[in-house]
Amino acid sequence: MRRDLNPAIVIGLFALMCLTLVVWMRNSNLSTHEEPIVAAHVRVLRFIDQADGSINVIDTSNEQFVQNFQGEQGFLRGTLRALVRERKLRGVDPSTERAFELIAHNGGRLTLRDPATGSTIALESFGPTNTAVFAGLIN
Repeated sequence: MRRDLNPAIVIGLFALMCLTLVVWMRNSNLSTHEEPIVAAHVRVLRFIDQADGSINVIDTSNEQFVQNFQGEQGFLRGTLRALVRERKLRGVDPSTERAFELIAHNGGRLTLRDPATGSTIALESFGPTNTAVFAGLIN
């Protein structure tokens, strides 16, 4: 006795196969095609939480104090938290260098990059007010 396949089952299996392929590609290094970074200026900065809740920013090239951020600083904290979370997910040793690269691109784009994971955040995507928080650190 010959039994025909139900079209709903075939479509469901095809969708499951496509979803599995997408998840596999996102989690593998095969799908990462990064464009080379063309930077006008790169500044390597370390962000240090202080006992009073503020954040000190240190330029790692000369260990000079750059700026202190006080108050809530939601965008700054959220951005840094996202990069630190990515480090934890990838198993990066927390005792390693905690510096991030602030990159000013030709054309005005601004990117925050974590050299430990390769993660990048395009800061201009969050609007001019939020981008200005980091733009003041690039000089």
